[in-house]
Amino acid sequence: MHLHETLGPARTTVTAIAEQAGVGRLSVYRHFPEEADLYAACSRAYWERYTPPDPSQWREIPDPSERLRVALQESYSYHRRTAPMIGRALADVGDQPHMTPYHQHWRDAANVVASGWKMPGHAGRRTGAAVGHALSFSTWQSLTQDQGLTDRQAIDLMICLVTCSTNSRGSHRLNLGAPRR
Repeated sequence: MHLHETLGPARTTVTAIAEQAGVGRLSVYRHFPEEADLYAACSRAYWERYTPPDPSQWREIPDPSERLRVALQESYSYHRRTAPMIGRALADVGDQPHMTPYHQHWRDAANVVASGWKMPGHAGRRTGAAVGHALSFSTWQSLTQDQGLTDRQAIDLMICLVTCSTNSRGSHRLNLGAPRR
């Protein structure tokens, strides 16, 4: 896990793993005959140590906006704690099968949060997409690391995005500072 977190899965070699563990390369291959076995074992150990927020607890919050705020606070706190590993894992092996539980967790989380608005059809899909985007590690990373927002500022911005998506007309006009004619 340390090598995946510091170097990334793509740059972690069997030799480095063996050196870190104080064993020979053959011992590593004996326990992990395939690269996928190694990734799966590392992922299981990591998720056990760094358990993501539990979306089922959010379902108990009746107000959808408050549910969203709590979900974002817990999710962004988790993203901050796990940023080195998750950033490297998503960049190196984000589409690999052992990452499926990670991606499914966040899809389920988005569904729990979006269900608070009880919106059918296109409006529900739009709100679900906005919630999924708001909860995403890459969104958090972009807003806080690339754009320099605090977690609180990023949360407030994402609440605005999701609230806008819940407009039943779905046709907000945003004034983004374009010059007036």
